[in-house]
Parts: sequence; C-alpha cells; structure tokens
Amino acid sequence: MLPDEPRPPIDPNPGTGGNGLSRCYRHPEQETGIGCSRCGRPICPQCMVNASVGFHCPECVSEGGRQVRRATTRFGGRPTEDGALVTKALIGINLAVFVLAGYVVTPWLAIDLELRSFAPDASYPYAVGVAEGPGQWYRLLTAVFLHTAPWHIATNMLVLWVLGPQLEAALGRLRFLALYLLSGLAGSAFAFLLAGDGMRSLGASGAVFGLLGATVVLYRRVRAPLGPIVALLVFNLIVTFSVQGIDWRAHLGGLIAGMLTAAGLMYAPRAHRAAVQGLTMAGVAALVLVMVLVGTAAYGG
Repeated sequence: MLPDEPRPPIDPNPGTGGNGLSRCYRHPEQETGIGCSRCGRPICPQCMVNASVGFHCPECVSEGGRQVRRATTRFGGRPTEDGALVTKALIGINLAVFVLAGYVVTPWLAIDLELRSFAPDASYPYAVGVAEGPGQWYRLLTAVFLHTAPWHIATNMLVLWVLGPQLEAALGRLRFLALYLLSGLAGSAFAFLLAGDGMRSLGASGAVFGLLGATVVLYRRVRAPLGPIVALLVFNLIVTFSVQGIDWRAHLGGLIAGMLTAAGLMYAPRAHRAAVQGLTMAGVAALVLVMVLVGTAAYGG
C-alpha cells in the first residue's frame, strides 16, 4: 500500500489468517507474527519501528513523541548551538550603520535616523514630537543603532559582547532580542519625555544599560555573586552623570526598562511562564508608548 493510498479503518483486533498468524492492525491483508512491544497490536514489516526493545507501531511512536518535553533554556527560550548569534548580529548591524552614517551616506543618514524631539525650523520639519506624530516615531529605534565616534561605538559594543552571550543563552534568542530593543526604545522615550523640545540623541547606550540591569536581575535570580556586576553598573552610572554630553536620561530609562523586563522574564512562574513573559514585554512596550504620547502632547507642534 502506498503512503498516499487511503487506509482501511484500524481494527485493534484484526483477527488471524488462515495459517493462524495475526494480521497487521493497519494492513489486514498482511499476516505477521510480530506485535508492538508497547501496546501488543500485531504489526507487519511495513509498520515496524525499531525500538530499544523490539518494535513499536506508528501510533505508539507518535504518542511517545507528543509526550517528549521540548528542551528549553532556564527561562523558557529554545536552546541553540550558537548562544550568541543575536549578540553578533546586533554588533554587526551597529558597525554597519556606523560606517554607512559616518563615512558613506553622510551626513544625511544620521540626520534622518537620529532622535530629534522637535523640528528646528521649517526647512527640516521632522522630529518625534512634531504634528506628523507616528510618522517620525521610528527615530526612537533607529537612533539606538547610531554612534557619534569610534570610541562611542567601541565602548557600547564591548559591553554588549561581554553581557550579551550569557543573557542570550539564558533567555533564548527572541526574548533576548526583545529585552535589547525594549531597553533601547525605553531609553529613547524617557529621554524624549524629560528633555523637552530641545533634544537630539543617539547611541546604543540605553539598550546596553538595559542589559546591565538585566544582568543584575539574572545574577540575583541564580544567586551568583552580585559584586562584580554591581561595581560595573555603578562605574557606568558615575561616568554617565559626570561626563558632559552623555544623555543620562537614555541610560536611566534603558536601565529601568531592562530590569523590569528581565524581572518579568526570569521570575515568571513555570506554570504560566509564557503568559507572564508576554504580559511583561507588552507592559514595557505600553509604557514606552505612554511616554511618547505624553511627550508629544507636551512638545508637539
């Protein structure tokens, strides 16, 4: 019988043939002396599936496959061979945008992608807080992939490379990517909300600070020593508030969003993990939207 041919109804007791042999429960025309070692139903050579002991029928094999639990990372992600693929991709995108904006399509690409809170004049009426509204909100995300100088991108990518792989391995690719993007968006939105109508900002620092905050939550969750990561966080905060020209609002907004997102992802109860994690990410995204709407209402044209 070919695979595409319709099969006769399965008879769990197909009876025996004329020579006393049982008939295959899926192919009654086939006599057999072998039965499934799991359920006992007679099976012909066409239906036999090798097992550690004897043979199994296709139904038992299918049922066993449904009962096998899918492997996951510690917090519900799917384990992969390369636990740092997203981290590498993010670094590659940042480097590519830096080269394009700084040396190829300059200065127009940076002007079109940077975070601007207001339109400086009628000649360039494009910014997050202008009357066009959502048409310019893309800047909240694209600014996260822009950098001003080699030292700027070097420091951000170094921290991303140090912290990214362990978070990606623990969370899985999609959850890690969501953590990074939500932190970056929250940093941009918080900067826009607090800076008023005279702000220009760019850089992955908000997303990187989100990873710093998430690593603190991870170490707390797995009971690892907090000293080194807290020291790194404190050092970066000191630099943030002491060096002129650094947008502390984006750093702080990304840090808070990263910690909130990580807490929801890592402390979600196993029984309701997917629902709690989904609600956490939706909640942080909603918070970003609220900040943008409030800022637009206050500073928009």
